[in-house]
Amino acid sequence: DKQGTMLQYCKPKPTFLLIKDKMLDDLDKNWIQLKYPQRYARKEQPLWKYEYLKHASCCQKVYDQNTYFSLALRLKDKFDLLRTLQIHQIVPGSSYTFKEIFDAIKTVTQTDPDVKCKKEAPELYEIGICFTPNADSLIPCRQSNTCDKSKEIFFRS
Repeated sequence: DKQGTMLQYCKPKPTFLLIKDKMLDDLDKNWIQLKYPQRYARKEQPLWKYEYLKHASCCQKVYDQNTYFSLALRLKDKFDLLRTLQIHQIVPGSSYTFKEIFDAIKTVTQTDPDVKCKKEAPELYEIGICFTPNADSLIPCRQSNTCDKSKEIFFRS
């Protein structure tokens, strides 16, 4: 919300239903569950379930599960973060300052993203962009402060 509250794990906890048909194919192509073997990932859908239970809980009055994932895919295309990094000459296999990554993303979001690093190494782990519960506008993200801003951050391919 606009007060900087993290929109996650709201009550009541939503029910996740296994995704099927075209939505399954769309998510499998565009929101890849890299931690898991593909067969297991498509069958059990652990990442999508986790993300849905964590974030969709806060907008379940507005979006049902299918609409939530459709919106997520549209927003992914609208804010193509990998393309944005590439435009700013931030490419996999090299290291960059926190500011370079942060500023590149901010050119497309016009607000503060949350750049996250792995705990065990100065390596880019995730870039978060934050929305109002209705996803009608971007808001500044609360910073997780997992990156050492004095060191370069490695962007793995």
